[in-house]
Parts: sequence; C-alpha cells; structure tokens
Amino acid sequence: MTAEPDGPEDRLRRFATIWTRAVFPVTSTSATRPEFEEQLLPLARRLSRALAAPAFDAEEGRSIGGALVAAHCTDPDALSRTLDCVDAYLVLYCGGDGDPEELRTRCSRLQHAMAAGYAQALRERTLTEQEAIAQAALKAQGVVAQALHASEARFRAVFEGAAIGIGIADLDGNILQVNGALVRMFGGSEQAVRGRNVKEWTHAEDAPQVWRLYDELVRGDREHYHVEKAFYRPDGTVLWTNLTVSLLRDADGEPQYQLALMEDTTERRLLNLRLRYEATHDALTGLPNRTLFFERLEKVLGKGEHARFGLCYLDLDGFKTINDSLGHAAGDRLLVEVADRLQSCATAPGEMVARLGGDEFVALTTGPDSRREVDELAARIMNALLAPVRIDGRELTVRGSIGIVEGAAGERSAAEVLRSADITMYRAKSAGGNRFELADPEADARAITRHGLTTALPAALERGEFFIEYQPLVHLGDGSVRGAEALVRWLHPQHGVLGPDRFIPLAEHTGLIVPLGRWVLDQAVRQAREWRERNAAEGALRINVNLSPCQLTHPGLVQDTVDILERAGVEPDALCLEVTESALIGADDDLLKPLRRLAEMGVDIALDDFGTGYSNLANLRRLPVSVLKLDRSFTQGMQQFPADPVDLKIVEGIVSLAHSLDLAVTVEGVETGAQAEQLRILGCDTAQGWYYARPGPPERLHELAMADATG
Repeated sequence: MTAEPDGPEDRLRRFATIWTRAVFPVTSTSATRPEFEEQLLPLARRLSRALAAPAFDAEEGRSIGGALVAAHCTDPDALSRTLDCVDAYLVLYCGGDGDPEELRTRCSRLQHAMAAGYAQALRERTLTEQEAIAQAALKAQGVVAQALHASEARFRAVFEGAAIGIGIADLDGNILQVNGALVRMFGGSEQAVRGRNVKEWTHAEDAPQVWRLYDELVRGDREHYHVEKAFYRPDGTVLWTNLTVSLLRDADGEPQYQLALMEDTTERRLLNLRLRYEATHDALTGLPNRTLFFERLEKVLGKGEHARFGLCYLDLDGFKTINDSLGHAAGDRLLVEVADRLQSCATAPGEMVARLGGDEFVALTTGPDSRREVDELAARIMNALLAPVRIDGRELTVRGSIGIVEGAAGERSAAEVLRSADITMYRAKSAGGNRFELADPEADARAITRHGLTTALPAALERGEFFIEYQPLVHLGDGSVRGAEALVRWLHPQHGVLGPDRFIPLAEHTGLIVPLGRWVLDQAVRQAREWRERNAAEGALRINVNLSPCQLTHPGLVQDTVDILERAGVEPDALCLEVTESALIGADDDLLKPLRRLAEMGVDIALDDFGTGYSNLANLRRLPVSVLKLDRSFTQGMQQFPADPVDLKIVEGIVSLAHSLDLAVTVEGVETGAQAEQLRILGCDTAQGWYYARPGPPERLHELAMADATG
C-alpha cells in the first residue's frame, strides 16, 4: 500500500494526478500526460483556494471551467469526467480542516460555476469558429463564381473536395447540384436530395426571419445571409446547421443561382444543450438549481402587477443529524427521495420545484388565486413528507419547515422574495418545525433589523457607540444610596438608543459579549473609583455589573477582573458581579470555581433574578454568593393594597432563609413608596427601581449620594 500524501501540496498534486488520469484519454492535445498534468496543476490549486476562500466566488469557478476549454478539453466527456472528479476528490484532498458540510456545499457550487464557465467558453470558441467558416464561405463563394465562369474542372475540384456541404439551386428553389458532404449530412442519396425544392425544407423551429431573408435574396435585393437552421433528415432525425446562402449572378450581373454552404452543428448544439442543462440543474436530484430558479422567478416577477405568485421555501428538520449519524451517502439518498416527492406535488401548469442547495428546496406556483394555490401546495408538500423513507434498512422520519411568500408580481425583486421566504422558514423552524408559516412584513423587518444589529455590533464597539447608565441601589432602612447597577446602552446611528434586551442576546450569540462585557466592567470600575475620589462620604459606594453565561465560562474572567481592579486602583469590595439564577442551575464545581476565586478576593457575587429559576433552595449553601436579588415579579404583587398575602409569605420566607445564610437581599422593580415600606418591613436590605431613580448618567448618582450626606 502507498502512504497518503503528507502535506497540502502533496495532496494537491495527488488530486491533480487523479484529475489527469480521468480527463487525458478524452483530451485533444499533443502534450504528454505528465505535461498535461502540469497544465492542470494550477487549475487544481485555484480550485483548492476557491474551496477554502472565506466567501464563495462564482467567477473563479467559471474562469476555471473556461480554462479547461483553453486546455483543449472540448470532448463532451471531458467536462463530465472533470465534474465527477471534483465531486469525489476535491474535498477529500483539498478540504483541510474545514466543516465537511460547508465544504461539500461549496464544492457543489463550484461544479455548477465550472460547468457554466465551460459552456460560455465553448460557446465563444464556437462563435469564433463560425466566423472563420463564414469568412471561408464568402471566399468559397468567390471561388465558385469564378469557377462557374472560367473553368468547370476547377469548380468541380472545389465543389466535390469541400468539407462543408454545398448545394446549388435556381431562383425557383429547385436543387440542381449537391456535393458529397451535403449528401452525407442528410443521410440519403444524391437523387433524393436533388429532387427536393428549397421551400420544402421548412422546420418547426425556423426563426421568422429565415424565409424573409430567402425571399429578399432570390429577388436580388440581398447578396447573402447567414442563419442557424434545422432540417429534417429522411429518417426523421434533425440536422442542425450554420447555413450561408449567397446569390450568384451571371456575367451581366443578373441573378441566376443561389449557393448554399452548410456546416453540421448538430453535435455541438447537443453538447451546448447538455452543458446548459448541467449548469442549470442539480447534479444529485436532477431538479432545477438556484440559477434556473432565479431565472424563472425573475421572469414571473417581471410580468407586471396583475400577475400573482406563491412560493414555498422548504428546509428539512434535523437533516444534519442524519448526515452525521448515517453518512453523506444516506443523506444524498434521502434528498433524492424528497426531491421526487416534491416534484410529484408541483405538476400543475405554472408550478416548479428547485433545489437551492443542501437540504433547502423551493416550490413556485403562479395563478390568479395564488394565495389558495400556494396554501394547497404547502399542504401537499407536508403530506408528501409524512411517509418514512427507508434507507439501509432504517425507516427515517422526514420533517420540514416551510416559509410561504405570496403576492403580486412587480412589488419585490427575486432576492427580496427569497429573503422573505427564508426568514419565514426560520420562523417556522423556531416555532418547533414540521409546519409552515406565511410571511409577515413586520416579522421580516424585525429579522432584518436583528441581522443588521448583529453585523454592526463589532464595529459599534470599536467606534465607541456604547455607553453606561447607572441605577442607584438604596438601603431600605435609612434610604441612603449604597451603590448602583451598571446598565449598558447602545447609541445606534440609525435606531437611536437601544436597551440591552435588543443587543445583549445578539452579542451572546456571536461571542462579542466577552469583549463587550470586559469593556462594561472596565468602565464601571473606573466610575466607581471616581465616585470614591470625589467625596470620602461615598466610600461605601459599590458598583454592580452583570455577567452573562458566556462570560461566566470564559477562561479569562478572573484575570480580566483582577487586571481591571488593579489598573483602576479599586479594592475588590467595591465590585459586585451579578449572575442570573438560571445560569447557575445545575452548575458543577468547574463552573463555580471562577466565582469562588473572585469571592475569596473580596468581590461580592449576587444571584440575579432569584425566584425565576426553580432551583433547589438548598443549593444556595454551595454557591459563592453574598447577595440575593429578588426578581421584579415579587414586587408587582405588592402594587395593590392590600398586597397579595401569598407573595408576602414567599418574600418573607426567602428573606428569612437568606439572612440565616448571611446573604443580603436586594429587590428590583420598586415603583411606589408602599412597595418600599412593605419590603422594609419584610426585612429586605436594599432596593432599586423607578421609585428611587431611573437609570441615568453617573452624575445623577453622585447628586443623590451628596443629598444623602447633607440631608
């Protein structure tokens, strides 16, 4: 056995060798196989770079496909073998450590781009050849005309020896002479061809101008014309030709004959059709691909506002699990089965199904009652997926989420329609999947805004668009200000001031919460130092900073906190880190270890939103917390008079338990004096809420603290 290639270059050369072995036998080149392999090696390197590029570049794939034509790989089997080789070996030898699913999707898109580029290059080469033939035809016309007037012998030599078909007819269309090449093209005898009249050679696909040009020529109004024309052979098959017809005049300049020069383009046309099919259809399922679907959708949307359409965007639920557990071969068979079922659902006129990539499919319908039709189409699709798919002896349950977009043509672009359908599909998936949802413009706008905020977050932190407001923490016993909670805000250029509920979940999802949280902690600790330096009476002021679950598990949490405190020159007891109760439910020792280290240093740890996580109260003794922050839901029950006795009993019990464990109790959401008094009676230590002050700039807290000191 031979060893696998060691480095990326060795693997790349191995891929180029496999590619050469596949394509060289069907390539028209004078190069040896090693020389041909050296020609393919740069293309293999470009494919490898395109596979690993951060963003997919279809133009690079088309360029590589065009380079194949330049390398004389023009045989119909050359492209097919190339695509098979890329599909089977590119990810294997050039994929590196990338995600296999993403690499296979990228590889499939590269194949489509290569096929499109190959078809375009071959078409351009064909047009160049056709131009050369047209020039040769005009030159042959002159030669033939001279031969007719000068030498019958010379004419016969040119006529019979020509590689293209040549026929001569009178001005009434009666065929007088044909050469051997023309007879062979039609596949019959010379007598059968000569017995025809030119006007009998009509074909259903003749362009409207073909016979208009013919009439102008035989009248003497035109010297020649060039068209692409189809002919029926005697056996019923179709002959496609590049046809050049010229007018031959006598010595006095009067029209006398018509001369036809034909080049057989049947095989080339079939190849172009095949390349077009491969460029516009999915190789796995045979369904139209994204390219053809967009062409069809744009055509539908361009029909005007009186036309209507309906679109179903389908994504299979849990398909990645099938790929990961059973392998991609099983996943491919599942996709083929799903494609067959979907195709059986869209058989009415104006309906089509396409595969956009991966496990995403789309179905399109058109008609005056598109709302009803698209609903029925979605229902048929959901019903078609009900039956399990049997693969390798296993019965696999297939489920899908569908986003539906319906409306009048001309209102949106194809990209906007597909984006709306995609957003709606994910809304159906978020609702549990195995269902379909109708597009909602307001939901689309929220999703687009959410996406815009997500992409703007990193730059917003760099540009300094975030700021902090502070809400005072007030002692319920004497009403003094004991500190404040730092609450981050985003001053967005378009949307104005955004609260944390609008962007903190997005920051957690993208991982930006760690640098953002570090910035908030640094700013808040610096502010705490300023408060303490401005007035000695504020020495007891403490700053509370929230920690997200992502920050809690970040390995640099402890060191970052220590560094920030040391740089600011602030003692650890000036800082309280708030962690939500839900983040610590079921927490193991590894998760609690950073909090314990911070608590041992003197940093207070508060258990935020306490009472909402349904945790075991007995777990409090193992948590390194010194403060319980009761959720605002407890204070809401105290807004009415008399207060809800159940809420009072619950709060009284929590306060009693907390104090027995040497924990202070802070209450959120205090909005009235009655609430504050009731909470004081129940034994709560500190509180915050609009009754005392709304979140604001740091100067406001300083003013409140000064008022306490002088009051």
